[in-house]
Amino acid sequence: MNTGHETGNIWNFFSDSCFLFTSSVQSAPVSSPAFQETATRAKTLVEKILKNVPAAHSATVSIQGLSLESSTQSSNLQMMEVSLGIPASPVLKKLSDHFTLEMCVSRMLAGVQMYQNLLGVLSTSLSGLEDLRADLRDLLTHINKLKEAAQLQVDGSDQNQDLDLASHLQDSYSSQVAVHLTLTQLRSFCHDLIRTFRVLTSYRAAGTR
Repeated sequence: MNTGHETGNIWNFFSDSCFLFTSSVQSAPVSSPAFQETATRAKTLVEKILKNVPAAHSATVSIQGLSLESSTQSSNLQMMEVSLGIPASPVLKKLSDHFTLEMCVSRMLAGVQMYQNLLGVLSTSLSGLEDLRADLRDLLTHINKLKEAAQLQVDGSDQNQDLDLASHLQDSYSSQVAVHLTLTQLRSFCHDLIRTFRVLTSYRAAGTR
């Protein structure tokens, strides 16, 4: 699960000295008004999703001890994450020759689609996730527009993951645990998305030098 120290390690590179792209991604489409506007709107939508996660958690999870405020998950919950078939979030990294803008956008698309699919499965057992699903659908549209504005050739094949979650939702307890784990991961992924969009939107000034 991508939480705690792993997320911290991934984003340690986001110091002031790391807000520049490599020359391979310093193209005109990246600094175009359409790209910047779409990235800004996507970032705003991610912030909205992040604010709505606690409400969705409160509406669906009533098991004592399952709190979003806990910084770490117990070993029991980690094992349940595996047994329930909840996949890990796609990892977002610093843009470089080894992690291109195409790869970044592809993983953003894959992650948003994955969480939309997971919440779709969970919605069959619990109510209160509809708003998040709608926002994720809108976010997917914005990231696709970002891909078009940057003229990226993104392979979307990794977005179509087979989810085995439904077969593991045997009762209310397992459903609530699955929602808790999914929303915890979604919140962490949203933080990573916001950091990514901050870099993308900050490139307007760099691109006009």
